[in-house]
Amino acid sequence: MSKKHPIIVVTGSSGAGTTTVKRTFDNIFRREGVKAAVVEGDAFHRYGRVEMKAEVAKAEAEHRPFSHFGPDGNVWDELERQFAAFGRTGRAQTRYYLHNDNEAAPYNQPAGTFTGWIDTPADADLLFYEGLHGCVKTETVDLARHVDLKIGVVPIINLEWIQKLHRDQKERGYSTEAVTDTILRRMHDYVHYVCPQFAETDINFQRVPVVDTSNPFIARDIPTAGESMTVIRFKNPRGIDFPYLLSMIDGSFMSRANTIVVPGGKMEIAMQLILTPMILRLMEIRRAQLS
Repeated sequence: MSKKHPIIVVTGSSGAGTTTVKRTFDNIFRREGVKAAVVEGDAFHRYGRVEMKAEVAKAEAEHRPFSHFGPDGNVWDELERQFAAFGRTGRAQTRYYLHNDNEAAPYNQPAGTFTGWIDTPADADLLFYEGLHGCVKTETVDLARHVDLKIGVVPIINLEWIQKLHRDQKERGYSTEAVTDTILRRMHDYVHYVCPQFAETDINFQRVPVVDTSNPFIARDIPTAGESMTVIRFKNPRGIDFPYLLSMIDGSFMSRANTIVVPGGKMEIAMQLILTPMILRLMEIRRAQLS
């Protein structure tokens, strides 16, 4: 952790809704005049699209787990170096993974490749990471120890699978069978490297549908925000003004001493109310350390 150069992480599996959370943070940063250096988790995958397909085929032939969720598919040591560098100096390096032709066109590169490494802005107030692995801890890396505010975003797993099935089928043209194979291939790494992060996070936002998602592989629609509740768990509830939150968010209630439940459609306002004072506190500490 660094009081002068704080790091905020939003971590969650693919399709978990981390992009929505990132948009909320963007709004807070803009409103409060905070300049963030943004780092995307995809930048620290180990392989581009063509190489990844070859590595997947090799792993399947050798009957061993391999996916973007695990250590062999990523360069976590490099990500930790960049977290540490930002904490010391306020500067880090990142790159971009070019998902499609539109993203790749300005770089004159094919989709599924990485850009070169670039420096983050010199005048950034903080570093903001959004991706799969912001709080990973293994025998060789410990990303969580560098982070000042750790946010987990994770729907219940059936909803996560529904979202992935719909995205991959509609946007990428995959069959249900192909997406199912991907889910199964990732399961070992999901259990061992993604799930443990949510014990490290300071706050978890978990979306829970209130409609039947018992068989995600035949679900025709993704449950809407109005068909969901969001469970918000605080690792340390000390200092959280729960009565204020309950009064401001209609339909919310406490389910445990460290947990508030809000209607799915109120998730963004809940995040604004909860996260804005936390970010401002980090900025106050930063200014005090720099003065």
